[in-house]
Amino acid sequence: MTRTSSHPRPNQRSYALTAGTALLLMALAAMFSYGYVHGRLLEQGDAAVTYMNLTTHAGLFLAGIAGWTLILICDLITAWSLYLYLKPTNQPMALLGAWLRLLYTALLGVAVMNLIYARLLTMNTESGMPNDQLQAQTMLYVQAFDTMWSLGLIVFGTHLLVVGTIAMQPLRMPRWIGGLLLLAGTGYVMVHGCHLLIPDYDSFIRLLEAILTAPMAAGELALAVWLLSRGGKAVPPANSPVNSVNLDNPISPGQPASH
Repeated sequence: MTRTSSHPRPNQRSYALTAGTALLLMALAAMFSYGYVHGRLLEQGDAAVTYMNLTTHAGLFLAGIAGWTLILICDLITAWSLYLYLKPTNQPMALLGAWLRLLYTALLGVAVMNLIYARLLTMNTESGMPNDQLQAQTMLYVQAFDTMWSLGLIVFGTHLLVVGTIAMQPLRMPRWIGGLLLLAGTGYVMVHGCHLLIPDYDSFIRLLEAILTAPMAAGELALAVWLLSRGGKAVPPANSPVNSVNLDNPISPGQPASH
């Protein structure tokens, strides 16, 4: 069985472009909201500094929340378009992958609500609540975001395992994409499972993250680039006349072709 078809189903290219674009936008938004904003404003274990950062850089904090909102929208688009793209290969598995991504998106939405609650607390300066209590409550919401997102990323990793399994089947995408997705999914499940189950083993978790961060990022990024560049395009089969030579009737230089 060949891995690609010379006659793709209608709209497959559109589904691939939609999913690839949403994945890239999501990656850029995550780099900003988590990689930059969250890393700059959150001071682990220090509620006073975190509260001061959130109040001092309120505009940046709001921009980070806007980035998370964009990620939620892109996740919904990706779940829909990736399901339609993978459906011809394995409809039950594609549907399972879509539902897992939607579940992850719902958990991320709950996590982002904690950031909104933290933002409301930093705006409520005239509540009469003692300052240390206000700081502790704000920190609690920020930590609740981290915990809920870690839970969501375990579901997300399972989604990648399903998509990677589909990618290993013929007619849809190269096997190396499937391998990267399986590796990334395993990384997400392991790292964030450890965050939730053995949070006291901080040095081990940091080592695991250092080893698996690159493969985790490479999985969906490679999928996005491939979907944008090759997804849904027709590829001539291996026995196409364009790619073959007629060995039964070779033509020597200067010899006219037989008719």
